[in-house]
Amino acid sequence: MQEYWHKQGSEPLFPDLVWSRPQTKLTSGRLLIVGGNIHGFSSVGTAYSEAVKAGIGTVRIILPDALQKTVGKMLPEAIFVSSTPSGSFGQKALAELLEHSVWANGALIAGDLGRNSETAIVLEKFVDKYSGQLTLTKDTVDYFSRSVEAIKDRPKTTLVLSMAQLQQLATSLKFEIAFTFDMNLINLVDALHEFSQKFELNIVLKHLDTIFVAVNGQVSSTKSEMSEEAWRAPAAAHIAVWWLQNPSKSFEVLVTAVHEQEQPQT
Repeated sequence: MQEYWHKQGSEPLFPDLVWSRPQTKLTSGRLLIVGGNIHGFSSVGTAYSEAVKAGIGTVRIILPDALQKTVGKMLPEAIFVSSTPSGSFGQKALAELLEHSVWANGALIAGDLGRNSETAIVLEKFVDKYSGQLTLTKDTVDYFSRSVEAIKDRPKTTLVLSMAQLQQLATSLKFEIAFTFDMNLINLVDALHEFSQKFELNIVLKHLDTIFVAVNGQVSSTKSEMSEEAWRAPAAAHIAVWWLQNPSKSFEVLVTAVHEQEQPQT
């Protein structure tokens, strides 16, 4: 087996990370969760609840103000910022997003952003100006697959994505190896190894009932029973929380987050 391929079973590959987690809310980190539009916010709600399960210290949720009447009482922690007439993030929201990002140890853009050119500009400018740990998932990945220059050389960036999204991303980056749905396990691990060596992006992918993590040429595989439709927002939340709590060991902590997110809650 390739020396860069690490198989994770019922026990975590890096158990020390499980036992050395922060013990108080004050030391458990501050996470910014961004997402939603007038037509949907379920990914943000899921990410929030999963971040709490994962052991985050404090969360701030940022939503477009078009949602305030709908979810103001459901998510009392939410902060509402300027939206477009169609109910997505507007350009005036950028300053507010950046202000709150200074408070955070890490940011998760959880998706349900809708399709809006003004929102795309806000996202690109935010990613350009924000230098902290950044986790992207759901339709956020689609935005940056179309404007890949904004993230291709960005450090401290994790993408939690589907195979179709990885295909688009690799095509936009002109990666030499084609990711295909019929790839066998060995070829997929090899391709992820090459991709994560060439680009600074951390990749978390679910395919073949397995979640793969690829960071700096190292690849892990963990069997997963979660459905293809439901896994990304919960996984992204756990990854964002674990990563900000142990930022110096990106591969190890992402692999451990995947394992712990799959465990039943007690």
